[in-house]
Amino acid sequence: MKHLTAFVANHKQDKRFGIFAVCSAHPLVLEAAMCHAREAHSTLLIEATSNQVDQYGGYTGMTPADFCCFVQQLADKHHFPLDQLILGGDHLGPNRWQTQPAAEAMIHADELIRSYVAAGFKKIHLDCSMSCADDPVPLTDVIVAERAARLARIAEQTCIEQFGASDLVYVIGTEVPVPGGAHETLNTLAVTTPQAAKTTLEAHRHAFEQQGLNDLWPRIIGLVVQPGVEFDHTQVIDYQPEKSRALSQMIETSDNMVFEAHSTDYQTQFALQQLVQHHFAILKVGPALTFALREALFSLAAIERELCPAHRCSGLRDVLESVMLDHPEHWQQHYHGSGEALRLARGYSFSDRVRYYWPDRDIDEAYSRLVSNLANEPIPLPLISQYLPLQYAKVREGLLSATPHGLIIDHIQNVLRQYHAACLGTSVSS
Repeated sequence: MKHLTAFVANHKQDKRFGIFAVCSAHPLVLEAAMCHAREAHSTLLIEATSNQVDQYGGYTGMTPADFCCFVQQLADKHHFPLDQLILGGDHLGPNRWQTQPAAEAMIHADELIRSYVAAGFKKIHLDCSMSCADDPVPLTDVIVAERAARLARIAEQTCIEQFGASDLVYVIGTEVPVPGGAHETLNTLAVTTPQAAKTTLEAHRHAFEQQGLNDLWPRIIGLVVQPGVEFDHTQVIDYQPEKSRALSQMIETSDNMVFEAHSTDYQTQFALQQLVQHHFAILKVGPALTFALREALFSLAAIERELCPAHRCSGLRDVLESVMLDHPEHWQQHYHGSGEALRLARGYSFSDRVRYYWPDRDIDEAYSRLVSNLANEPIPLPLISQYLPLQYAKVREGLLSATPHGLIIDHIQNVLRQYHAACLGTSVSS
């Protein structure tokens, strides 16, 4: 994929340049990302995770082909050029089937890779780091690399069969933070050591050679490591450059590879910029975007309560809480504590388990009613100032229309602007 190989080359010339991946399937998040990238004339990298999208539908109900079509339709609707759009697959491996024996889980993973590549995904994160039912814990680098090479071979074959040649790029690595943030309260975080990163690379290089994939190695553009950033339900572990200095220097010997940093959500603007400059040049962001979506919707619901009689209100917050209580499978293994602590976590946790519930019919109906209630008459400026102060400033300057939809999109774009600026080595601008 020419955009990504060119990006790595650019970063090697000027370490201020990075790229960020939007890891979300929510249509409002993707719309915000497309509109921002269109106005910025920038490439947009959108990634689907193996638990979101798989050959059986994942939790979104979409196969890779479905997701590709969904994103392309959004791009057409919002006039975003397809030649500036890159689709990536994240955590592709046996992650979804860890409760099964390794032989069975890897058969599923084989088909997962085929379905992603055949659908047109070009950035492939090979992640076989998780132990299956009959595996040792943790897996050795050798086992992880052998399984990754097996999947890479299938990916190459599929791409050649479907498109005549392979233009895939790959990310490898085993020290992957838990998708969507840590499940437990964090106090400290171990940074990947340079030796561990070298061992991972050596194991993968050998495994790829054994599969006859020597020619593929220059298209491995990223290595996933832990630079010391993470978040849990209520706190963020910020990037501390001094702890990852040796690791950062280690990748400088590679001409075609940078580090990929997961769970960078909620880092400060300065920290994101430092990460890029220290060669953690592929930044992943997901929950922070749906967290911003939820913030905007809760703020609009508060405005609605001020403007509408109770019987006309959407009750979005109450509907959401009711649905999450009736269907606790997406949060009950992640949130712990008293009843009040659980209530706060369901609504406000940085890990944002709310994102699993937006497609629910009752919640979607409440959302539609909320937007409809606030679209009929102008929203008073004092209420925008109270509940959405960042958007208030733009409304006052004539830069933003004070519609529910416009306010939501701009609030999500606050996060996107931070990442975009960090990847250009500049400060955030409106």
